Amino acid sequence: MMQFYKKRDFGAFITDSFTFFKLYGKNYFKNYILLNGLLLILMVAIFIFGYRELIMQIFGSNMSGESYYFESYFEDNIGMFVVIGLITFLLFLLMMIVNYLFPVFYLKRLAEGETKIRTDDILGDFKRNAGKIGKLCLGMIFIVTPLSLILMGISYVMIVIVVGIFLIVLVYPALFNVITFLMYDYFNSKRGFFESLSYSIRSQFSYTNGREKSPFWKYWGSTVVISIILYVITTIFTVIPMIFFMLKITTTAPDANFEQNPFAGSLGVMMFVMYGISLLVSFFLSNMLYVNSGLMYYDSRRDFHQKIELEEIETIGING
Repeated sequence: MMQFYKKRDFGAFITDSFTFFKLYGKNYFKNYILLNGLLLILMVAIFIFGYRELIMQIFGSNMSGESYYFESYFEDNIGMFVVIGLITFLLFLLMMIVNYLFPVFYLKRLAEGETKIRTDDILGDFKRNAGKIGKLCLGMIFIVTPLSLILMGISYVMIVIVVGIFLIVLVYPALFNVITFLMYDYFNSKRGFFESLSYSIRSQFSYTNGREKSPFWKYWGSTVVISIILYVITTIFTVIPMIFFMLKITTTAPDANFEQNPFAGSLGVMMFVMYGISLLVSFFLSNMLYVNSGLMYYDSRRDFHQKIELEEIETIGING
């Protein structure tokens, strides 16, 4: 059984993230699929069929030189676009809630000593915390998101000077860590939203005991390394359909329909299916980032480390 509340160095975050899925991966993804699987399938289906139709219309109108064709198509189907857009937004919001908070509730139960976690247990956590989840969503939408956009905007503006590129690489992983720490702390402590937000920022730069050096670089580096690993894996799924598409263009004899719209036909369907699979894989792989962040959060909770160490000493004394 893995110990969660303990001090970890940079290397331990990487190895323990893989160890976690080695120990709990089967049960973890079983529950994840049961809770989030249908939402993921619906999102991929919308991506494959809905946006394929949209791109086909854009590409087809441009190829045929009919500059007002897509505008006319959009006006004739405005209702469909609104409905699809609304459904997509709601599905995406629900999926993000489950995707982000499932690891939080799952790791919380493991950290509390549970070993056999059922889907009903996690579903119960979502129901019991419905009010807090609502407050978290409001805080993320109206406070965290605007502040994040301002910070990212400043980083982009500073690209004009060399330091800008370094600043973006520095800010993005740190911002991700702050957001995930916020969610972990909000549901693992009795703090309110603003207190957890304050903790998630402060914990990136110092431990609560104030006696140890800043954990910023090991948290930042761990997130960067895991992100690179996941990026390489998901890129493979993205490159495959593009290779097939390019081979089709370069090796197939000229065809009027294909020249008019290369996204039509079986090739277009296959390409979007592959991109849909890539999207699905990226959602599954993102769990490693969230688990890695969870391990970092438990590393930051030095107050719990001391409590657990005292409990272990007392247990040894009783057994002795």
